[in-house]
Amino acid sequence: MKAKPKEISKVELFTKRIKKKSEIFFEVYTKDRHLTKGEKKHLYELKLFNEGIAKEQVDINTAEKSIPFLKMYEEGICQVKDTFFAKIVEFEDINYKLLEDWEREGVKKTYERLINHFDPSYRAELFFFNRKVSEESLKERFEIEKQNDEFDEIREEYVTMLKNQAAKGNNGIVKSKFILFGCDCESYEVALNKLEKEADDVISLLNGIGAIAKSLKGKEWLYLLYEYFCQTPNKKFDFSFKDYEEKGLSEKEAIVPKSFNFSAKDEFKTGSNFGRSYVLEINNSSLNDDFLQNLLLVEGNFSFSIHLRTIKPSDALKEAKGNITRIQSAKIDQQKKAFRGGYDMDILPPDINTNEKDALKLLDELNSADQKLLHTNFIVNIFGKTRQEREILYQSISNIVQSNSCELTLYNYLQEQCFFTGSPLLFNDFSKIKERSITTKALGILIPFYTQDLFMDGNATYYGLNSLSNKMILADRKRLRTPNGLILGSPGSGKSFSAKREIISCFLQTRDEIIICDPEGEYFPVVDALGGQVVKLATNSKAYLNPMDIQISHKNDKDALLLKSSFIITLLDQIAGGVEGLGNDEKGIIDECIRHIYDDYFANPIPENMPILTDLYEALLKYDPLSENPYMEDNLCIEAKRQATRIANSLKLYVSGSQNYFNHRSNVDSDNRILCFDIKDLSKQLKDIGMLIVQDAVWNRVSKNRERGISTRYYCDEFHLLLKEKQTADYSIEMWKRFRKWGGIPTGLTQNIADFLQGHDIEGIVGNSDFIYIFSCGHDDREILAEKYKLTKEQVEKITNAEKGCGLLIYDHYIIPFTDHYPENTKTFEIMNTKPKEEVDYDGFG
Repeated sequence: MKAKPKEISKVELFTKRIKKKSEIFFEVYTKDRHLTKGEKKHLYELKLFNEGIAKEQVDINTAEKSIPFLKMYEEGICQVKDTFFAKIVEFEDINYKLLEDWEREGVKKTYERLINHFDPSYRAELFFFNRKVSEESLKERFEIEKQNDEFDEIREEYVTMLKNQAAKGNNGIVKSKFILFGCDCESYEVALNKLEKEADDVISLLNGIGAIAKSLKGKEWLYLLYEYFCQTPNKKFDFSFKDYEEKGLSEKEAIVPKSFNFSAKDEFKTGSNFGRSYVLEINNSSLNDDFLQNLLLVEGNFSFSIHLRTIKPSDALKEAKGNITRIQSAKIDQQKKAFRGGYDMDILPPDINTNEKDALKLLDELNSADQKLLHTNFIVNIFGKTRQEREILYQSISNIVQSNSCELTLYNYLQEQCFFTGSPLLFNDFSKIKERSITTKALGILIPFYTQDLFMDGNATYYGLNSLSNKMILADRKRLRTPNGLILGSPGSGKSFSAKREIISCFLQTRDEIIICDPEGEYFPVVDALGGQVVKLATNSKAYLNPMDIQISHKNDKDALLLKSSFIITLLDQIAGGVEGLGNDEKGIIDECIRHIYDDYFANPIPENMPILTDLYEALLKYDPLSENPYMEDNLCIEAKRQATRIANSLKLYVSGSQNYFNHRSNVDSDNRILCFDIKDLSKQLKDIGMLIVQDAVWNRVSKNRERGISTRYYCDEFHLLLKEKQTADYSIEMWKRFRKWGGIPTGLTQNIADFLQGHDIEGIVGNSDFIYIFSCGHDDREILAEKYKLTKEQVEKITNAEKGCGLLIYDHYIIPFTDHYPENTKTFEIMNTKPKEEVDYDGFG
C-alpha cells in the first residue's frame, strides 16, 4: 500500500513562504479563518522578528552612511569629500614635566611652529583620545602559562604581583595623540604626493622636540576610527583592503557600530555606549600650560579635538581692526550714556576695557612675524557604558575646565554634528559649531605633553611604576637596537634586587638562558630557586672553568680560533704585560702558538682533546720562530725565543704554581639554563682574570645558543673591575659589541659610577647600551651621569637621595622616572632580598 505523503501544517507552509516572499503573506494568511488563534499569534511573532532583522539592517546601513568620509586608501590617505583629502600622524609624549624652564620654552616655540606650519589652503586637527582597556584583557595581559613543573608556584605569585601593581597604576587607559591635516586636491595621486611631503615636515618638527612621530597607514587609521565609533578597544580588528575590495564592501563596514542614535537633543548612543558632545569655551586669555596636560590625565573614555583654520594675514588684520572698531564704538556709546546720565564717563563696564586691551594686544601680535590668526573650535566627546559612568567622567573633566575659567557648552540638537566633528576625520561643520579666533601663541599654551610612558605588549618585563603618571613600566629589551644594559647606583640603592627581578621575569616568560658573574656571592638564592647551577670558582673548589675552551660550529672554524686567540692574548697581557703591556711582536708569538694547540681538538672535538693552559705553556717554551720564518736573522730568532720564554715563565704560576686553579678542563654543567659563577672567594690575584675567563665562557655559550636560536642574558656585577685595566677593558668592549650581534644581552652592574664612566674607552660600552637603569647615587656620580646622558636638573633630582628602588630608566629615547615597592610577603621577595631579616627595608630593596 502506497504510504501517505507527510502532511505539512499550514504554519510550516506559511513560514517557508514568508522567508521567500514579502510581508503581504502576513496580511493574507492571518485573515485565513481556518487558522487557530495560536497559529495566528505565531505568525505575528514571526512578522515582528522579520521586521526586527530588517530594521537592524536599515540601522547598520544608516550608521554606515552617517560616517563622514568617502574612501580610505591603503597608503593612509582619506578622501573626506569629493576633492578634500586628509592625512594623519601619530606622535608620542615627551618628558615635558621634567624639562628645565628654558627647555620648556624651546618646546613651546617648536609647537607654535607646528601650528603655524599650515598655510590657509590647509585645515588641521589635533586629536587626543583616551580609552579604557577592559579589566579582563588587562589581567590577561599578565598571564603566564603554567608548565606543570616546580616553578608554577613562582609563576602564579609573580603574575599576582603584576596584577596588583597594575591595579595601583593607570594601566587601564590607552592614551594617544594625533595631528590630522588636509587640503583640496584634484585627484588621489596629487593628494598622495602633496600630503606625504607635508607629513615628512610635520614628523620632522615633532621629532625635533623628542615627540617620536609616524604616519598611519590606512588600516591603522581605520582601527582608530573603529575604537572611536564602537568604543570597544582590544577587540581583534580583522580587516584587509584586498578582502573587502574583492567582496565589494566599503571600508566603513569594518568600523561601523551596530547603530548610531541621535534622536535625543542632548546625548547620543554609539552601539551600546552613551555619549555626549560638548564645545569647550575658552574664556580665559591666559591659560596655564598644564591645562591640557591635566585634562589628558583623566581616566576614562573621552576625546578632545582642536580644529584649526589659518586665516590669511590680510584677512586677519582686517578682522582684528574690525574688532577694535566695534569695541571702541561700544565704548563711545557707553560714554554717551554716562554723559546723558550725569555720571563719570571714565567709569565703563569691565568687559569693554578688557576686550579693548585684548583686541589691541591681538593686533600687535599679528603685526609680528611669527604669529598667525586661527579660527578654531574645541570638541570634547565623553563616553560611558552607562549614563552614570559618563556623568562621573564628565564631572572630572568639568572640574579641570572650570578651574581654568573655561566651560563646557552642551549643543542641544547638534550632538550628531559635534560627535563627527570631534572624530579623527578632519570633518567640521563650520556652519553649525561656533568657532573662536585665537593666535598661535594663545593656542600654543595648550601643550599636549606631560611624561613618556612605556607599556609594551608581549614578553615585556616589569620595571616599576612611572612616578609621574603612575603607570606600569613594561619593556622588552630585545626590541632595542642594542639591548645591552647598565644598572648603576650607590650601594644599597636596589641594583642587584632589580637585576634579580629581571632574571626571574625572563626565566618565567622566555626561553632565554641566563649567566651571572657574581663577585659578592649574593645571587645564590635566586639561582637555586629557579633550579640553576651555582659554580663556585675558588682555589679550594672542584668546579673548574677552562679558559682554553672554544666553541666551534664546524671543523677548523677560523672565526672561532681568531676570537679565542684574541681572548688568550688579552689574558696573557693581564698576566705578563706589566705596566706597558705586551708588545705586538709578543702578541704575534702567542698567536702563532695558539694556531697549533687546537689541531687535535679540531680533528676530533671531544672533551679530552680540549687544550688547557699547560698546552699553551709548553707551546711557548718550545716556540721555534724558524719554523714560521726560516730566513730570520739569528739575533731576532734569539730575541723571539727569549720573549716566548719570558711569557711562559709569567704563566707558570697559573700552570703549576699556587694559582693553577684555571689549569683544568671544564666540568661545569653547561646544559643548565641558569649558571651563576660565584667568584667571591677567588684570591685577589685571580679575581680580575677570573671575571675575564667567565666573560669568555659566556661568549662560548652565546655562540652555541645562537645556532639554537636562543638568546643569552649575561649579568656581570661589579662590572667596573673589568674596565680598570686597558687589556681587560679592550676585550670587554669588543665582547660588548659582539654580544649584540650574536643574540647576547649583557648587563653590567656597578656602584663605582665615576670610575666606570671615566674608564678606558668607555664609549664602547655606553654607546652600545640602550638600556640604562639608574638608582640613587652621589653628587659626583650625578654630575657625570647628567653630562653623559644629557639629563635635566629635574631628572637628576629623581636620582638625588632617592628612596631605595627609585630612579630613572633610560630605554632608547625614553627617560622615565620610576618607583617600585615590591611586596614583602612573597616568596620571590625572600629569594631576591640580600639583606639579613633584621636589616630589611620596608620597600624590599637591598
